[in-house]
Amino acid sequence: MRFTASIWMALLPLLPMAVQADGDAEVGKRHYATCAACHGAAAEGNPALQAPRLNHLKPVYIVAQLRNFRDGVRGGDAGTAAAQMAGMAATLPDEQAMLDVAVYIATLSGGPSPATVEGDREMGADYYNQFCGACHGPAAEGNVALHSPRLAGTDDWYLLAQLHSFREGRRGSHPADRTG
Repeated sequence: MRFTASIWMALLPLLPMAVQADGDAEVGKRHYATCAACHGAAAEGNPALQAPRLNHLKPVYIVAQLRNFRDGVRGGDAGTAAAQMAGMAATLPDEQAMLDVAVYIATLSGGPSPATVEGDREMGADYYNQFCGACHGPAAEGNVALHSPRLAGTDDWYLLAQLHSFREGRRGSHPADRTG
């Protein structure tokens, strides 16, 4: 058992590469056309539509979230932007399409999002180090082994909204959302 766990832990960091190896960015580009209406042509996000930036995320995380939306694990109350994602994720015909879209998004890039939230950086850094850094990394780079997405590069307005959603039990509370 200990040997099997050691092998699994050694292979876990390779998971994002496995997702990329199985996906086809050209096919993903065609599927992404629907996503671009909200998330933008370069997956840069659109605050007016509450559509976050995606082009900083690893494919493995994008696939996991698409599954969660499709399976009703994520999405929240009807009428929210997150609830609309359930229907959008369902338009992807299968698991391969999710992989293809995620790999395509990984090919996109963009500049940093503008700061839109005012706050105390020093206090925020203290809070981050106390509550977030252990899983998301000291530079907010994410940790695939812990299912923790990259936060660096995420829109500040989106992070704030997600923190509120977690605190209020609208996100991460579904029994099937073991990593949320």
